[in-house]
Amino acid sequence: MTHALTTAAAGFGTGLSLIVAIGAQNAFVLRQGIRRDAVLAVVGICALSDAALIALGVGGVGAVVVAWPAALTAVGLIGGTFLVCYGVLAARRVLRPSALEAAATPTGSRRRVLLTCLALTWLNPHVYLDTVFLLGSLAADRGPARWTFGLGAVLASLCWFAALGFGARLLSRFLARPSSWRVLDGLVATTMLAMGAMLIAEA
Repeated sequence: MTHALTTAAAGFGTGLSLIVAIGAQNAFVLRQGIRRDAVLAVVGICALSDAALIALGVGGVGAVVVAWPAALTAVGLIGGTFLVCYGVLAARRVLRPSALEAAATPTGSRRRVLLTCLALTWLNPHVYLDTVFLLGSLAADRGPARWTFGLGAVLASLCWFAALGFGARLLSRFLARPSSWRVLDGLVATTMLAMGAMLIAEA
């Protein structure tokens, strides 16, 4: 039970580190939350999309590792290198922080809002790198416990988007300050660099 909780917590922390990176999707969810426009639908689309992509990564990458154990070494090296690069980029953002400008995203009818949300989620190549490849490779490294790790990542996505959408009025001032993102990116950089180094060492 303790091992399962630890694995789920690792998945939660990793998923959160990837999701909170500043981007168009987060800005869109924040803006809809501030406007109180289709918040539940937008949060649901983002969270369910992440859950599907994470499941694809955990199941797909995990299945490859089960069928070909030598793939774990390759996945570890590639995933670890990607994490280190991701951490370096986050560290650079600490030196040059940005603000999350909610007003910069478009608005429109309910249908347009939902289509925009789907486009920002499924047409963004980074989401596939983060969920399918990166989280999938990290989960595969945990063997039979990979689904527990994936569940933790799914919960992180749900919590983040729910907090961003429904708590937008409280978070908007915080996330509009570059100093806030400096702190978040600092945590992301530390987490990604440590996990990347660990993956490369174990591979």
